[in-house]
Formats: sequence, structure tokens, C-alpha cells
Amino acid sequence: KPMDRLVCGDVGFGKTEVALRAAFVAAMSGMQVAVIAPTTLLARQHFNSFAERFANWPVKVRHLSRMVSQKEANEAREGLTNGDVDIIVGTHALLSQSIEFKRLGLLIVDEEQRFGVKHKERLKELKADVHVLTLSATPIPRTLQMALTGIRDLSIIATPPVDRLSVRTYVAEFDTVTIREALLREKYRGGQAFFVAPRIYDLDFLETFMRDNVPEVSFIVAHGQMPPTELEDIMTAFYEGEYDVLLSTTIVESGLDIPRANTLVIYRSDMFGLAQLYQLRGRVGRSKLRAYAYLTTPREHVMTPGAERRLRILQSLDSLGAGFQLASHDLDMRGSGNLLGDQQSGHVKEVGVELYQSMLEDAVAALKSGSDIEEEVADDWSPQINLGVAVLIPEDYVEDLGVRLALYRRLAEIDTDEGRERFAAELIDRFGPLPDETKQLLDVTAIKAACKQLGIAKLDSGPKGIVMAFREDTPVEPGQLMTIVQARPNSMKLRPDSKLVITRAPDDKQKRIQLIRGLLRELSGLVPA
Repeated sequence: KPMDRLVCGDVGFGKTEVALRAAFVAAMSGMQVAVIAPTTLLARQHFNSFAERFANWPVKVRHLSRMVSQKEANEAREGLTNGDVDIIVGTHALLSQSIEFKRLGLLIVDEEQRFGVKHKERLKELKADVHVLTLSATPIPRTLQMALTGIRDLSIIATPPVDRLSVRTYVAEFDTVTIREALLREKYRGGQAFFVAPRIYDLDFLETFMRDNVPEVSFIVAHGQMPPTELEDIMTAFYEGEYDVLLSTTIVESGLDIPRANTLVIYRSDMFGLAQLYQLRGRVGRSKLRAYAYLTTPREHVMTPGAERRLRILQSLDSLGAGFQLASHDLDMRGSGNLLGDQQSGHVKEVGVELYQSMLEDAVAALKSGSDIEEEVADDWSPQINLGVAVLIPEDYVEDLGVRLALYRRLAEIDTDEGRERFAAELIDRFGPLPDETKQLLDVTAIKAACKQLGIAKLDSGPKGIVMAFREDTPVEPGQLMTIVQARPNSMKLRPDSKLVITRAPDDKQKRIQLIRGLLRELSGLVPA
């Protein structure tokens, strides 16, 4: 079975090393490897890494993006077709219909969150039996959902490199003094800085700002609309330390590794997405020095509630290895999308995260076991219980909302009387004597479990009586049920629509509940073991 694995590790935690080793194993096994990156800069960086690592091995590595000449591109395509090229590193150009692989065995997708669903569907079309390795610090909700529900495998790199320090993150209004001090401090400690803007036309304003307010530092401008050779020269000059500040758009977001750069300033951070901001912050702090990130907001504009929440989350997630946690926040905020369509987010709010996750896990498990999903859904029914009593864990008994929700969830998963007794004992030990509402909650869950076992779809009770509606597939034998009814002709009758009616019930709610539990135990004795 082809592997489909998502490797989720924080920025700089070694995902590229995983890719190098996987590619080496595949290439030495005689298969071709395709490494796809979202930007030309990252593709070039990966090509250099792969070429350097495999220089002394019989592995031919080629590069395919707009940064290579037409002659080199044609040679790379020809090598893929005839099998001479073992590893190809490139951008979206590798998804072109003109690319043909002779024996593609492994597909590596770096910075997965930068590709759209249509790109990923095109990747699947390359070959049905290709192993896929997806790398991301912050996977999009749809991809994370697929990993969490078992559609694809998931590996998490949670251990940071030795001596790595977390990035200090500040969210503040755009302030000349703060930015000037941040850039000068980085220059005087021998480092470099990124100054990132959301749009190309913001760069003119920032150039003027730099000349007027920070004339001591040298800077250079880069954006994605520059000619490939010019952009490559700029990035090389910055990498070699010829400039103090790189003033750019989000072209630096993906995977660039410049250890000397340890200060980041983002202009109009409210215009960036959560994963984008996290990736940008990951461009700094890649050495043993403390790094700083300044997320600036506009003075003259009011931020949207979503932008405020994104910045608040990012500022709180300043520990190492928080990428997976951030992706989980993204999944919670945006929803998981359509796993069979092209929506990358959404849907989950319609039914709630837990129910959606549970439904999806059930469907995946049914498909994996080869069983019928409709039959699985039909088996997963729940009795309707209406006893006219309050059933809850009161706020003044368990004050913390998260703890209350966790207790409800645990109680829903308990399916034995012994388990419920242990649960009640734990509540008494942790929070004190049980309130009446919580006692009734435990009784109702026990009644619900018994109804599920007996095939009772609905149970209603009140001062005037009790009604039980049986399902067609109830395990209770009709003949034996009639025997019980005939023994109590004055208080019990069985209607033609398979409803058992108890006409006499106590006025006291607790006594009525005990009557119901006793009757259910009696009915359970009629079910064959």
C-alpha cells in the first residue's frame, strides 16, 4: 500500500532532513523522486541542499523552476522521461502536463499549506501507487483533519534542536522609535533583519520610512514580480551578509534558512493569516541567539475581530514546537473543509467539532474494515429519554467549564453500572456530595444504556404514567413481554404500535425513576444471553 504521511514539525526542526533521507532510500532503490516547493527561492535552496548531500553518491539531482534556463529545463524533462534523473526539485512546474516520469516512486511536498486543493489533486493523478511525504509546520485544516481521522498517517517532530531559543513576539501599533531600535540592535550585534509587507505597493512607503528613520542600516528590496536572475542575486547578496535588512513581501515566508537573521518586523500584520504569520516568524530564531518578532498593526484602521484573535493566538504560542497547536487553532477557527471536494476549510461549525470528528472517524473505520457505512450509521442510534427531571452537573458544583465538559464526555463513554458507580465515587471525592440533578443525570444515563440494549427507541414518563416505544429489531421476545403484561392487567398494557404503557406511576420523581430502572432490569432478564 502506498504511504501517505504528513510530517508536522516546527520551523527549523528538521523536516528537510526527513525529506533528504526518504529521497535517498527511494533513489537508491531505483525509483525517481519529485520534490515540490511552493516558491522558486525555496526550490533553489532545496536543490542546493540535495545536490550537496548527494554529491558523492550515484544519484543525479536536477532543478526545474523559472530560475533555470530553458536549456537546463529541457534537459531535466528529458532526464525524467528516460529515467536518467533520479531526484527532481522544483516548483509548480513539476505539475505540468508536459512532465512525464519513467518510474516515479516518491513525491515530497514541502510547505504543504502553500498549495491549493487542485494542486494536490493533480499530484494524486501523477501515479496511483506513488508514496507521498508531505511536510508542514502549519498544515491547513483540511490536511490536519485527514491526518487526525486516519485518512493519512501523521508524524510529529516535537523536539527542538539543541540550544534553540523561542522567538520573543510583540504585537503593537506601528511605532517609529520601536522599529528603529529593533533594527539598530540587530545590526550592532552583527545580525540581519527581515522587514515584511503584505503588498508590493507597501514597499515604497517602507523604503521611504527606512531612508528617513533608520539611515544607519543598509537594506535591499525583494518581491515576487522581479526577474528570476535579479531576485536570485538579491537573495544571494542578503544571504552573504552584504545588507542589514531585507525589505520584502511574503516571498520569504517559505523555508528560507538564514541563521544570521534574527529580527523580524511585519508591517500590517492584521492582513496576514495565522499560518502565514507563524511561517514568517519562523524565518528568525534559527540559530542559538535570541530572536525577536514585531507584529505591527495600523494606527488609523480598526482591526477585525478575526485579526485580533489571530494576533492574540500567535503571541500566546511563543514556545518551541507550537506549530501543531497553531494548526489545531486554525482547524477550530475555520473548520476542516470538504475532504472529497476543493473547500480547504468550513463545514465543521454546522455540527460542532466533536460530532464532526466522531462521524468522520466512524466513516473512515467502516471503509477500512470493508463494512457498509449505512449499516454502521443504522446501528449507531440513540434512545430518546424524557423523564421530566433536571439532569446536569450544576455550575456551583463544578465551576470550571472545561472540567464540566470533560466530565460529561467521560460519562457518555461509560457503558456499565460499575463504571457509573466509580464515576459517582470520583465526583464525591473531588467535588463533594452529589446534587440531586447530578444523581438524576447518572440515573438517566443508566436508563439510556438499558434502553439501547433492549431496543427501546423512546421512553417518556410523568405523573400519569410511563410509555416505552420498542424498535422493530428489539431483542425482547413479544411472547415473554405479553406474559409480564398479563400478570399486571391493572397497571400495564401493550399497544398495537409496539408501545408498552404503564398506567400507574408514583408522583415522586425519584420513586418513578427507581420503578423504571426495576422494570428495565426485569425486561433485561427476557433477553437471551
